[in-house]
Amino acid sequence: MPELPEVETTRRGLLPLAAGRHIKQVVIRDPRLRWPVPATLPARVRGHRIETLTRRGKYLLFDLDDASSLIVHLGMSGSLRAVRAAEPPAAHEAFDLCLDSGWCLRMRDPRRFGALLWAADARAHPLLAHLGPEPLGGALAGDLLYEASRRRTVAVRDFLIDSHVIAGIGNIYANEALFTAGIDPRRAAGRIGRTRYRRLSYAVIRVLEDAIAQGGTTLRDFAGGDGRPGHFQMALRVYGRAGEPCPGCGAPVMRQTLSGRSCFFCRHCQR
Repeated sequence: MPELPEVETTRRGLLPLAAGRHIKQVVIRDPRLRWPVPATLPARVRGHRIETLTRRGKYLLFDLDDASSLIVHLGMSGSLRAVRAAEPPAAHEAFDLCLDSGWCLRMRDPRRFGALLWAADARAHPLLAHLGPEPLGGALAGDLLYEASRRRTVAVRDFLIDSHVIAGIGNIYANEALFTAGIDPRRAAGRIGRTRYRRLSYAVIRVLEDAIAQGGTTLRDFAGGDGRPGHFQMALRVYGRAGEPCPGCGAPVMRQTLSGRSCFFCRHCQR
């Protein structure tokens, strides 16, 4: 699934093309996404000016001139990229946001887990209203994580990927941040001390910023807003590297399933 760095990479790539442009039309080829695309959506947003393109967690927000927003989610394997309006659509390309510049922002979503929705107030929308603080931008602090974790018996990896705790961190980057912080992902969240949570908060920020700088990871079908893939996969230290030498001590990286998701760690470097 595209995680925060992939979504932020897409946002940054598309922002210069989208901001200040008017929506000429919205072409819906397949409304059967995770939530059906409302039939009224194309007419509702046609002609409106895109003020800016922002992000909340893993959601892209096209903020319009009437204070409403288009909410886009990339789903499990989706991508949103810029193409010229004359370029014919390929398979699995669910919709186009066509701009007055001649560019279209085209959504490819083979598994149809993405979303295109409209909201009068995106921040109050049920999908976004209860998200935790953003991990970037100064909102995330170790003390916040420590306080939120008290009396929590869930594994700290699962605690990190809970969007009500922090918005936008997925399994890949939770594994990487926990390795960087030297914390065993299987440990109960409530049994980790304040000092270690402070270290973890810095690790989360570092890992996410490094991934954004390299364009995210290229797992399955993700590509950035310009169609080019990210390269952070080459820098992953433990995720997907079961049996390979730990970059810290050389012991084999371990893999274990937690809550239905793969967890990667070093049993020597992480406690």
